[in-house]
Amino acid sequence: MSAPLTHVVVFLHSGDYDRVHQGLSIAAAAVAAGRRVEIYLFWWALERFLNDALDEPDFMGREDVTDRFESRGMPTLRALLAHLNDSGLLTLAGCTGSLGALGAEARADASGIPLWLGWSAILQRTAGVTDRFYL
Repeated sequence: MSAPLTHVVVFLHSGDYDRVHQGLSIAAAAVAAGRRVEIYLFWWALERFLNDALDEPDFMGREDVTDRFESRGMPTLRALLAHLNDSGLLTLAGCTGSLGALGAEARADASGIPLWLGWSAILQRTAGVTDRFYL
């Protein structure tokens, strides 16, 4: 008998569209398999969410990729996030340290990010998780 699958943890640090898309895609694959997912937002990824920049792909200097992305109907960050939220298997959290470093504390309540944690709590929550992705 195999052990039950644990949840998947995605640490998003970079705000680059491709990295955030990759992280949300990993999470979408996990929830499709019935696994819980925790996504932690840091620095520039957090800033992207705070700025609500989830719709338009912005692949700097790569208009060919942007065109291909759109012509193939690939989901935007917002569409992936909606799918994850609809699954009921997502926990989305922002890092309080990154929030402070960005000087964005006043924007936390209106951000749509339901959980705010520091590293001590994040380490406790993710202890023993083997499926961790850092982007």
